[in-house]
Amino acid sequence: MSKDEHSAMSHPSNQPRLEIQDLGKRYGEVQVFANVNLQVHAGEFVAIVGDSGVGKSTLLNCMAGLDRWDQGDVLLQGQSLGARDERSLSLMRRQHVGFVFQAFHVLPHLSVAQNVALPLMLLGRDDPARVQAMLHAVGLGDLGERLPQQLSGGQLQRVAIARALVHAPGLILADEPTGNLDPQTAAQVMALLLTQVQAQGSALVLVTHSQAATQHAHRTLKLHAHGLRDVQP
Repeated sequence: MSKDEHSAMSHPSNQPRLEIQDLGKRYGEVQVFANVNLQVHAGEFVAIVGDSGVGKSTLLNCMAGLDRWDQGDVLLQGQSLGARDERSLSLMRRQHVGFVFQAFHVLPHLSVAQNVALPLMLLGRDDPARVQAMLHAVGLGDLGERLPQQLSGGQLQRVAIARALVHAPGLILADEPTGNLDPQTAAQVMALLLTQVQAQGSALVLVTHSQAATQHAHRTLKLHAHGLRDVQP
């Protein structure tokens, strides 16, 4: 990422897209993490690393309200998730969050274009032009009619990126998005993800074990049992 690109992604609005306040999570008597605090603004890329089993994916799920927590709160677009019921949380996710997973999670019986269109369909929107624009943006403009099993792993992750961004969410949550890819393809997918996030001005939170995937992050934080700590460059 160039200096100008880094600057363009570094100008936050006053209100964080995501704010985590003293978050704690337990499984029975086992404390997964506690005292987690974080703010992520529009255009910002935050990478979260940590040892296996420390709760990185659980924290990511809490950011989206998919997992409940035991203390603290999560605010999305300035609105508390902790006080909302499941129906309200689901609607907020549909409107404001895009997900990119390691395992792609595309639906095999739907075409590439139909997979990308899913977030719009869930919001009651029919916008084939937007779907096609996203497919072109990720280099799959001619493959919309194909089924997922006809694509490579790198192409499937491009589908996942297009799907995550098609409804222009304010927050992108990515869980090991390059974990199933070879290093060259992983680098291409990360560059594509960052380019598209920058173009839309979204905030990006990436959970990863890959040092290469953190190279362009504005901040890299390590999750410990007692919170997040800055990783020195």
